[in-house]
Amino acid sequence: MREIVARTVVVGSGCAGLNAADTLAELGEESLLLVTEDMNAGTSRNTGSDKQTYYKLSLAGDEGDSVGALAHDLNYPDVNGDTALCEAAASAGCFFRLCALGMPFPTNAYGEYVGYQTDHDVRRRATSVGPLTSKLMTEALERSVHRHGVRILDRALAARIVTGPDGVAALDVYLRDEKELLRIRCANLILCTGGPAHIYQDRVYPESQHGMSGLAFAAGARGANLDCWQYGLASVAFRWNLSGSYQQALPRYISVDAQGVEHEFLADALGEETAMAMIFLKGYQWPFDEARLNGSSRVDMLVRQENDAGRNVYLDYLHNPRGYAPDRLTQEAREYLTNCGALLDTPIARLEAMNQPAIALYRDHGIDLAKDKLEIRVCAQHHNGGLDVDAHWQTCVPGLYVCGEAAGTFGRKRPGGTALNATQAGSLRAARHAFHNGRQAPETVAEEGPICLPTGDATGFQQAMTRFAAFRRDPDGMQCLMQAGKQALAASLPADPGAEGFEERLLLRDILLTQQAVLSAMLYAYQEKPDPEGVLITEAGESHRIPARPMPERELWFEQVWKQFREGRYD
Repeated sequence: MREIVARTVVVGSGCAGLNAADTLAELGEESLLLVTEDMNAGTSRNTGSDKQTYYKLSLAGDEGDSVGALAHDLNYPDVNGDTALCEAAASAGCFFRLCALGMPFPTNAYGEYVGYQTDHDVRRRATSVGPLTSKLMTEALERSVHRHGVRILDRALAARIVTGPDGVAALDVYLRDEKELLRIRCANLILCTGGPAHIYQDRVYPESQHGMSGLAFAAGARGANLDCWQYGLASVAFRWNLSGSYQQALPRYISVDAQGVEHEFLADALGEETAMAMIFLKGYQWPFDEARLNGSSRVDMLVRQENDAGRNVYLDYLHNPRGYAPDRLTQEAREYLTNCGALLDTPIARLEAMNQPAIALYRDHGIDLAKDKLEIRVCAQHHNGGLDVDAHWQTCVPGLYVCGEAAGTFGRKRPGGTALNATQAGSLRAARHAFHNGRQAPETVAEEGPICLPTGDATGFQQAMTRFAAFRRDPDGMQCLMQAGKQALAASLPADPGAEGFEERLLLRDILLTQQAVLSAMLYAYQEKPDPEGVLITEAGESHRIPARPMPERELWFEQVWKQFREGRYD
C-alpha cells in the first residue's frame, strides 16, 4: 500500500470539515490534508428546509441573553454540560466569522441580526439566509480553504482507522477512481462525516450522504445517546424537510389507495378544525415528539398508519383542507397568516405570500407545487446522538476527534438549528486542540492485513431499520435485525480494492457496524423510564447510562483569565 504523511487529517467537506481545515490553516498547521469522498456531496451542501436555521446567541432586540443562558438551554439532562458551554461560548464568534466570510445573514436597518423562535427554543435566537443556509456556508468556507491553500484529496473514501499504543496512527482511504488503497500516516484525525444516514431507508438526508460512524466504532470510540434521532415529514421524490411555511400554508393531506381513491385522512381521524390546527402547528413542531402524541405528532402517526395500510400520502397545495375557512382557524394560525399577508384563498397562494423561495426550490427539482401533489413520508432527518467526545471534541481514542452531526453532543430535544452552530463550535475546538497537542505522525505503522468486508445488499437492513427502529420502535424486530447484522459481519471476507463492488461493501460494513451500536442503545433505552437523566454510552456492543458531565465552574475574573490565556492554559 502506498503511504503519505500528514500530521493532521480532516475527513469530510461539509460545514464542520471545511471549518476544521480552515481553522488549522489559519493557526499555521503545515502538514494538513482534507480527505473527502466527493467535494460536492454530503448533507451540508445538499439539504435544507423552508428557511434553514442557524441557532445562535441572540444579537438583536431587548430580550436578555448570555453565554450562560444559551448553555443552560442546550444542557438537557442527557447532554454534557461542558460541550453545551463550549457551543454557547463559541456561538457569537463563529457566527461573526461566517458573516466575515460573506454569509448574508439578514440585519435590520440598524445592523441587528434579528431572529425568530424555533422548536425547543425559549428565545428568538434563530436566523437564516433561506432554504440553503448550510450550502452557502460550505461555499463560503470552501473559498477560504482554497485561499489558504489547504491540500485536498478528493474522491477518497475513508476505509479504516489504524491505531497504535498512543492512539491514532494512520487512516487508510479507498481512492475511488484508481480503485486502490492509500495509507495516510497521521497524528490527528478529525472525522466530520455527518450523520449515519445510510442505516435507514426512509430518510430526508440527500442521496449523497452516507456517514461513516462505523469507522470510529471499529477503532474503539464509543457512542453517546445513539438512540436519539429526529424524525419528521419530508418529501420523497426530492428529499426535503416539510417544516415551517410548508405546513403553515395549510395544505390538504390526502392518501391514495390502490384503486386511486383519495382519502382526506386527517380530517376523518381528527375532525376538520383539529386537523387544520395540527397541520399549522407542524410548522413550529416539525420533529416527531412522543410528548405531543395527543397533539401535532398525531399527524406523523396517522401518515405512517396510511403508509402501513399500503396507501401513498401526499400534500396538496391546490386545494384547501376540508372545511377550511378563516374563521375556523385557531387564533394563532389566523393572526400568523394575517401578519404575513397570507390569509389567502389557497395553500399555494398562502405559501407564495410567505415564502416564494420554498416553491422555487421544488420547481428547480422538477416539482411544481402549483400543479403537482407532493408525496411524503415520516423520515429520519438528524441524529442527535453520535460519537462520544470531550470538551475538545476528542473521543476516548487519543488523536481521534469527531465534529458536526457525527458527534454526540445533543440529547433528545436540541433546539432547531443548533446543528449548524455545533459544526462551527466543535470543529473550532477540535482544530485548536489538535494543533497544540504535540502529537506527531509515527515513523512506521504495523501491517494490518487486508480489509475484511461483508457481502450482500444493504437494502434489506435499511428497510428493517425503518420498520422496526425509527420513530416507532419494536424491540423484537430490533433484536432480530441486530442478530442478522452480527451474522453478516461475522461472515466478512478479505476484500480486493480493485474488485467490482468494493466501495459498496465498505458502505455495507459501515451500515452494519453503526446499526449494531444504535440498536444496542435503542434496546437499552426501550427498557428505561421516560426522559431518563444522564448520557447513554455504547461501547463494545453494550450500552449503559452514566451521569452527564456538569456545567463547569469557570473563571470569569478578567485579570486571571488574561494571565492564564497568555500562559497557554486553554490551548
